[in-house]
Amino acid sequence: MTKQKGSVLVVDDDQEMCELLIDLLSEEGYQCESVQNGEAALNVLEKKEVDLLISDLRMQGLSGLDLLQRAKSIRPQQAMIIVTAFGTVETAIEAIKRGAVDYIIKPFKSEHLLLVAQKAFERISLQQEVVRLRQAVSATYKFSNIIGKSKVMQDIFRLIQRVTESTVNIAITGESGTGKEQVAKAIHYNSPRKDRPFIAVDCASIPEMLLESELFGHVRGAFTDAKFEKKGLFEIAHGGTLFLDEIGEMPLSLQPKLLRVIQEKKVRPVGATRLFPVDIRIISATNRDLLESVKTKAFRDDLYYRLNVLQIDLPPLRNRREDIPLLAGHFLRKYAAEQHKNVSDFSEAAMKLLLNYAWPGNVRELENAIERVVTLAEGARITVADFPPVMTKQHGDQFILDEALDKMSPLAVLEKEYIRQVLQRLNGNKSKAAEVLQIDRKTLYKKIQGL
Repeated sequence: MTKQKGSVLVVDDDQEMCELLIDLLSEEGYQCESVQNGEAALNVLEKKEVDLLISDLRMQGLSGLDLLQRAKSIRPQQAMIIVTAFGTVETAIEAIKRGAVDYIIKPFKSEHLLLVAQKAFERISLQQEVVRLRQAVSATYKFSNIIGKSKVMQDIFRLIQRVTESTVNIAITGESGTGKEQVAKAIHYNSPRKDRPFIAVDCASIPEMLLESELFGHVRGAFTDAKFEKKGLFEIAHGGTLFLDEIGEMPLSLQPKLLRVIQEKKVRPVGATRLFPVDIRIISATNRDLLESVKTKAFRDDLYYRLNVLQIDLPPLRNRREDIPLLAGHFLRKYAAEQHKNVSDFSEAAMKLLLNYAWPGNVRELENAIERVVTLAEGARITVADFPPVMTKQHGDQFILDEALDKMSPLAVLEKEYIRQVLQRLNGNKSKAAEVLQIDRKTLYKKIQGL
């Protein structure tokens, strides 16, 4: 049995033509039905979705072009092929202008019909994928995925919601790893610009000589290696958002050129004589104190105020520890699903470890830590033993006791775990371990035989 590829509604007042089209398409695996006029076709479309309409141009009542227009009002993405025995260039142009994906002129060969239908379904599939990806992007950067129940984060959520509809430039400040780019994307994908590009550039990672060309583009011959014309990121992001990460690292020589683009809303590629208009919202980010850079003349004050119309300060993770369980749980579910691991929660001692750790790398470090422990976890529950020594060494002994209490472990098990961690901390030096444990080496050798 041929696998069904999609649904087709044939519309033609010629019964024989309907039967011919249905026979051809059904043999190729399409799910087909037919009606004899445009009104009947609209009745079908109001009751259910049909992937593809194939309609005759000239029919009693609604013409094929009128049906196309009415069908689009019911479902804007409706795909339709026009079939006509009166094919002219003008007819074809009009059909395409009104949104038909293609047209077929009678008489036609079966192979041609099937090829046009196949191309139409390829286009439908591509459109559906675009919609799916847009929905996925929107879901990824919706506000509920910037996680936090702390008061400071709730205040930030309310501020983000208020600025999405505006066009003002925004500066996001905070330590590395606090999620500045994720906030920028959340603003973009919840704004009227969401269907236009979001372009991110790291001002610290691009050499000064290349950053100007990267931002503004260049014409052929503008400099030695400029063999081709290149569009800049300002032009590429037209209508959307340009995210300038690490803006505090932008060379002082380039800052007045950026300021001019912001003021004039026009960009001049390197080596060009023409100015190109750009409609851009700029969201910048930095982990530096830009006001201090302004005082030391490392950053222009006029550019600072142009970029910093509104400021969002992201707190470090250590200042919102009540959000750690939420974030850890989110990352645990994410990486358990990605890696197909049956890991569902943290032991009490493991959560205590997460809450007490300093997190110098903030949310990014927490995410990386959870990804690591999920990868290495052997059981359904994350324990202290799953975390690296750099996280456990500060309160290592206490966490061993907490873990043992969680499990109500026998004393012998606790002893073995303690010996194992002492050896790990001393890089396997048994003599030193025996000294720390205040037992002789022979006793230590006996105890570690079962480790």
